[in-house]
Amino acid sequence: MLTRKQHQLLLYIDEHLRRTGYSPSFDEMKDALELRSKSGIHRLISALEERGFLRRHHHRARALEVLRLPHMGMDAPHAESTVAQAPFVPTVVEGGRQAMEGAFSEAPRSPVEDVNVQIPLYGRIAAGLPIEALQDESTHIQVPSSLLGTGEHYALTVAGDSMIEAGILDGDMAIIRRGELADNGQIVVALIDDQEVTLKKLRRRGSTIALEAANRDYETRILPASRVRIQGRLVALFRQY
Repeated sequence: MLTRKQHQLLLYIDEHLRRTGYSPSFDEMKDALELRSKSGIHRLISALEERGFLRRHHHRARALEVLRLPHMGMDAPHAESTVAQAPFVPTVVEGGRQAMEGAFSEAPRSPVEDVNVQIPLYGRIAAGLPIEALQDESTHIQVPSSLLGTGEHYALTVAGDSMIEAGILDGDMAIIRRGELADNGQIVVALIDDQEVTLKKLRRRGSTIALEAANRDYETRILPASRVRIQGRLVALFRQY
């Protein structure tokens, strides 16, 4: 038997995982349940773990797994949710370069079988070099065409933990749609001073550009717009184990 708050939190986590592909942050859970502090969320998660509804993966950032929902039997597997996936949310593809669990796409997905296409895999995004200097046309990965949509694409290997609260981990392969335009709030590849490449969330503030990390340990960088060039925006992630 779950309390009302335990039940509410479990359903919220399940819906968030289905919609975004990664766990909500403690701040998001606190706000969703209208609690005053994150300590209450910690107690609720511990209680759900003890009752076998939830599992925490302590070696991964923001990694929660819903084992069962309240209306299921004790040994029943986690059933599929009917929550629709939200657009413009990167989805992690687990288990290898060609195995796909979910997809991010602007266009509706075709009911026919996907055709894989090859895109170039460039260097690590924290390498401190322009995209052009990272190019290595000898290395490619295969990506389902429906994942990409229109336009030209490339992949970069993520280095560091500055975007972990957006579900982007060190070693992930970021699938980027090449372009110089992006909307506020989108995750972009930004080239600073024609020297440094970084993957951050974009915010325009008048004549300046803010590059926001998704990790509270990192500060937001605010730069004149003339110092920043957009090299593309994130559309998907691949992850290998």
